[in-house]
Amino acid sequence: MATQTTVKTLLILGASGDLTGRLLLPGLARLAAKGRADGLTLVGAGSDPWTREQWLERVEASFADAESEADAAGKRELKRLAGSTSYHQLDVTAGGELSALLSGLPAPVAVYFALPPQVSQKACEVLTPEEVPAGTRLVMEKPFGSSEESARHLNTTLAALVPEDHIHRVDHFLGKATVLNILGLRFANTFLEPVWNRNFIEKVEVIFDEDLALEGRARYYDGAGALRDMIQSHLLQIMALMTMEPPASIDERDLRDAVATLLRASSIKAPYRSSTRRARYTAGSIAGRQVPDYAAETGVDAARNTETLAEVQVDIDNWRWQGVPFILRSGKAMRAKRKEAVVTFKPVPHLPKGFIGVDSPNELRIGFGPDTLQFDVDVNGPGNVLSLDRITLNAELSASELLPYGEVLEGVLAGDPLLSVRADTAEDCWRILEPVIRAWASDTVPPEEYPAGSTGPESWTV
Repeated sequence: MATQTTVKTLLILGASGDLTGRLLLPGLARLAAKGRADGLTLVGAGSDPWTREQWLERVEASFADAESEADAAGKRELKRLAGSTSYHQLDVTAGGELSALLSGLPAPVAVYFALPPQVSQKACEVLTPEEVPAGTRLVMEKPFGSSEESARHLNTTLAALVPEDHIHRVDHFLGKATVLNILGLRFANTFLEPVWNRNFIEKVEVIFDEDLALEGRARYYDGAGALRDMIQSHLLQIMALMTMEPPASIDERDLRDAVATLLRASSIKAPYRSSTRRARYTAGSIAGRQVPDYAAETGVDAARNTETLAEVQVDIDNWRWQGVPFILRSGKAMRAKRKEAVVTFKPVPHLPKGFIGVDSPNELRIGFGPDTLQFDVDVNGPGNVLSLDRITLNAELSASELLPYGEVLEGVLAGDPLLSVRADTAEDCWRILEPVIRAWASDTVPPEEYPAGSTGPESWTV
């Protein structure tokens, strides 16, 4: 493994884009305000002809919330970071432009590709190994490639430029606190491991429903859809953490080996009309806010039939999980925000005669953002001790003081690849989804519709 050196410069490509202003810069601001980005230089670059003043205006606006909450030292650090920043107009796909910029920046440099995947690919292809300064880290947003073949090609391109442990394929949904909360729950409790298998678990659902609609992201989203945007990356990773075998340690090698082994055993089986579903929202309202039909949104090509709600059943072909369905679902413009994993246990084999009331299977629910734990159990009473009633045990799990992108950036700056998706895993996630993508492209699975603000199509059981 290459020697790790703390990054001195963060170069954001696509600095004038939505991702940078909405997520990256606020994440960096919280990190800096907590004293965890000392000495860092921030540089923005993009195709837009921005002046330094326009860039500084974006930086200061994105830093405002963190500054209002920071102590005196945090305010000084944010002021230093903003005061030393610069912006450069360049075409990252033109040979020589990105390398010329890199050569003049304090090294090591972390290059954050806040760009469409195809642009990031082209930018890396025009770089040569000699043009990449020693210690450079390359940070790639999801989706990583657009297929197993393209992901493999991108991996080959990146590997020619920097070592694998200097490549960060980021998944901001998997913050460090979330990862460690899942691992702590699974592997620090003796009572849980004996029942964490096909003998006691009926099904597992991983759900990421948003009450947001397109929100001006048609340029990216209409070419991706819910399957590629969320299930291919985020939800498969959550599933892997919940189902992998116990690692020897939580070091990046042991942990990512366990994730990779689990994903290699995973697949979505035909017929895809039974194992997958897709739908698109129509006009409706969410909390009193009117939402237009997705097909009528600006920038949408209705003929693409891009899904805004996707659900797949993943099968894990190993000893522990054979026969247990893993349901992964993600949707936009839903009635309510819902980000959780739900583990449904099998019913008891025999309930002694004499008990009355409802006896329902136990459910364990792990919420994400904020991270919570809920366990539904049946207990006696009150009043009639023979009557069973459902109660929920609640707990709040450890939370990070950083925003999700702050956690991602901290790992990048410190050279910690724990939260990065490894090369083989990035390819395997596409391998799992590609048969579904082909089936949907050929209309093997007809698209359905649901009104914005609903729980999905009427034919779906939610």
